Amino acid sequence: QVQLVESGGGLVQAGDSLRLSCAASGRAFSTYAMAWFRQAPGKEREFVASISRSGGSTYYADSVKGRFTISKNNAKNTVYLQMNSLKPEDTAVYYCAASDFVSRVAAAFGSWGQGTQVTVSS
Repeated sequence: QVQLVESGGGLVQAGDSLRLSCAASGRAFSTYAMAWFRQAPGKEREFVASISRSGGSTYYADSVKGRFTISKNNAKNTVYLQMNSLKPEDTAVYYCAASDFVSRVAAAFGSWGQGTQVTVSS
């Protein structure tokens, strides 16, 4: 099992940037594929981005492609989500998740963080 703790959320204006971090502890971080999901009020949790164990492959939701970048530092046991050109519709609680293999599907991820709130004002 791996324990995940997100940080870096906050209140920003449209067009601003934020970088979310997710620190992992427990089993060797390099053995996990990681992902970010988000959930807005009244909506289902949705896929944002995922990254392979090595960090060599990344995948994005169409809604964030070109604006968000996921990265993984196995030496620091941390995964990041750099979010640029933020929009009000990006407002949500953002969760990081870990899995044995890379996926876009929430059910594939067995370990989750507690989430960090991102609010983008117009």
